Amino acid sequence: MTLLPFLTAPLPIQVHIIAAVLALILGPVALYRRRRDRTHKVVGYVWVAAMMVLAIGSFLIPSHFTPIGIGPLHGFAILTLWSLWTGVKAAIARDIDRHEAILRSLYSNGLIIAGAFTFLPGRTMNLMLFGAPSQLGWLVIAVLLGLVALRVIRQHRARWGWA
Repeated sequence: MTLLPFLTAPLPIQVHIIAAVLALILGPVALYRRRRDRTHKVVGYVWVAAMMVLAIGSFLIPSHFTPIGIGPLHGFAILTLWSLWTGVKAAIARDIDRHEAILRSLYSNGLIIAGAFTFLPGRTMNLMLFGAPSQLGWLVIAVLLGLVALRVIRQHRARWGWA
């Protein structure tokens, strides 16, 4: 593991990674803490700001999948901005169940699923973790997506008749 790929990456990628790490760390505090007090509110505001920086900043990182520089992961950025808007709007309207559902889904889908694909061979996170472009990134992606799938199955098994 080495920080050199991060330190030599363009500024938009560095800001994107910092915002992602901040959002990953703060997310559980804001989303899964039992008490909904001032700490929840302050951490939540910082988490929403980090997610906004993450999503907006992603448009400064070109995709290599298309000639116009906008790729499939940019769809997650659009979904993130929409989810932040509707999640915060639900909190303002005191629809706490909807607020909670939207932002928890955003954490797992927006950060974990989209974040898994940052380990594609040749990408900065792959280089940081493995030191060279490595096919082991596919293993990281499979494990992260497998964990999300297990969470979804656990949440919905009764609804699907698997209880």
